[in-house]
Amino acid sequence: MTGGSDTPTGQISFGQELARKATHMGAMVIPAGYYILGLSEATALAIMIPIFVAMVVLDVARLRDWALWRKVAAPVISPLVRPREVNGDFTGATYILFASCFTIALYDKPIAIASLAFIIVGDTLAALIGRRYGRHRFYGSKSIEGSAACLAGTLIVAFSVPEIRLPVAVFGAFVATCFEAFTLGVDDNVAVPLLSGLAMTIFQKMF
Repeated sequence: MTGGSDTPTGQISFGQELARKATHMGAMVIPAGYYILGLSEATALAIMIPIFVAMVVLDVARLRDWALWRKVAAPVISPLVRPREVNGDFTGATYILFASCFTIALYDKPIAIASLAFIIVGDTLAALIGRRYGRHRFYGSKSIEGSAACLAGTLIVAFSVPEIRLPVAVFGAFVATCFEAFTLGVDDNVAVPLLSGLAMTIFQKMF
């Protein structure tokens, strides 16, 4: 799981990208569990914060080459780590867990669920379609094809998330797609859920 989802071939193979995004889609357990299990905000945070802290510890172990990383996690995770993460950045998993905690804490439950699903589904489609079919670049490594796939994914989410008015969710889908494409130096796993959640909250109060 990582930002810069529409990355052209050259950093990791498409097979590795596919494996990363399969893991990324696994993060749907966060918004799905939040809704299906009927968790309160406090209960959800009580679950998510320790998981986030554990992931930070694992990332620090990776960056400092501790035995915890070398002997336990590296054999499974290292093939999925991007070069920029090897060179000192946290992994996308840490970023999305960070964003999950703040999104759940800051926004109403339906908006938090939609915001998190936007980045999980939209980023996955943007990465895979952009890597495989992206031909028309418009901002760094981003492509029209990848962003169109992201928009399609976020719109599917908008029509699927319960307990949120459709215009609010659709507006959020467009905002999420824009910030997935133009993250302006902020990891999209953080920017997309937090900013689309903020946009939907404002839109909901205004209209």
